[in-house]
Amino acid sequence: MVHVGKHAVVVGAGMGGLLAARALADHFDEVTILERDALPDSADTRKGVPQGRHTHGLLARGREVLEQSFPGFTEEIIAQGAVPADIVNDGLWFNYGVYLHNAPSKMVGLGVSRPTLEGFVRRRLLQLPNIRVQERRDVVEPVFDRPSGRVTGVRVQSKNGSGDKETLEADLVVDTSGRGSASPTWLNAFGFAKPPEEQVTVNLGYVTRFCRLKPEHMENYLHGRKFVLMGACLPDFRFGALLPQEGERWTVTLGGYMDDQAPLDDAGFLEFARGLQKPEIFNVIRNAEPLTPLTPYKFVSNTRRHYEKLTHFPEGYLVYGDALCSFDPVYGQGMTVACVESLALRECLAKGTQGIARRFFQMASRVIETPWQIAVGSDLQNPRVEGKRTAQVRFVNWYIAKFYRAAQRDAALATRFLEVANLMQQPTALLRPANALKVWNGSRDMQHPDLGQGRQAA
Repeated sequence: MVHVGKHAVVVGAGMGGLLAARALADHFDEVTILERDALPDSADTRKGVPQGRHTHGLLARGREVLEQSFPGFTEEIIAQGAVPADIVNDGLWFNYGVYLHNAPSKMVGLGVSRPTLEGFVRRRLLQLPNIRVQERRDVVEPVFDRPSGRVTGVRVQSKNGSGDKETLEADLVVDTSGRGSASPTWLNAFGFAKPPEEQVTVNLGYVTRFCRLKPEHMENYLHGRKFVLMGACLPDFRFGALLPQEGERWTVTLGGYMDDQAPLDDAGFLEFARGLQKPEIFNVIRNAEPLTPLTPYKFVSNTRRHYEKLTHFPEGYLVYGDALCSFDPVYGQGMTVACVESLALRECLAKGTQGIARRFFQMASRVIETPWQIAVGSDLQNPRVEGKRTAQVRFVNWYIAKFYRAAQRDAALATRFLEVANLMQQPTALLRPANALKVWNGSRDMQHPDLGQGRQAA
């Protein structure tokens, strides 16, 4: 490994911060993670992870990267109760009025709660001798040396009530503080331009509950499948998810856009589930044992900060994860994008830290582009979501709808679609001539699509 410095500082101990620290650990003598929360010893949610009580699953690409970063990850977290699932074969994927075809694949995802996953990664990370975490520490601002044009550390304030401040020197500071990152304000104060920002407002709201299901209902209504994902589509753009989690629990999330929100009372929540376009989620939760209260979450907008477009940026400083781009959580991409960004950071560090910001932001932008187009393009199918619907967006949405419908009867198409959704392949894979021909033939043949075909496949 290339040694590039003595000390690196990571702002934030969420999944993004942990993954960034893992990449840094191979190149610095010491890596310090600064976290404003007190970190739980058990698999409990914490204030700094507002979605910690909601449905989580790890996409296939994210699992692969975590296995690479922490050898034995998959086996160990399954031993802790995480549920492995064949992405194509083990789920009911409903969208565009049809189910995707089920068939065995090589893509394995995990049903696991965010606190359990984050806690596992944190414990594995802290086994490295050069990693340390400082809890209940607020980063006041980076320290900027104007003559050299570089960040040389951070000013930190303890949250122990004393108000004490200190300066930590660092060769590299990585901001992984999330969607509310103060980096644009800090940079502006140092005389740098704020990054161009792109937003697509969705006003999304959803409600989650953990529950225990009856085995007979799972068999009768899920047909042996392990999870259900119902995408937001016409006519009402409501969505639902039912995923297994550790501890023989299941998590159910129901939601909608704008003023169409799932109620916070038991009867209203069930009635909302009954109103979904397909009955599986309602059928299995109506007699389920509730384990947690109904918990709401609001998400206003997809937000992307284009740091790669800045012509000037300080040395010794990077922005990472949700601080770069925050996606509509319905698509479950955030943690996997942070995983893939860690590979980009490793590659950049192998070339040293001089000019690393330009290299990393360019690579991260390419990592972000596919999930951004998936999230924003999908959201723009909803006529109530405001945004520019270019000819390209309209064509892609038209083609994806036809692709998905053709994939209800074609295992290869279903696999290609989910490879893209799991960030294993670029979207261009869907446009390959062989796939496009199948889509064309399928759209001609399906005058009356068999909506149950996806559940009947081998």
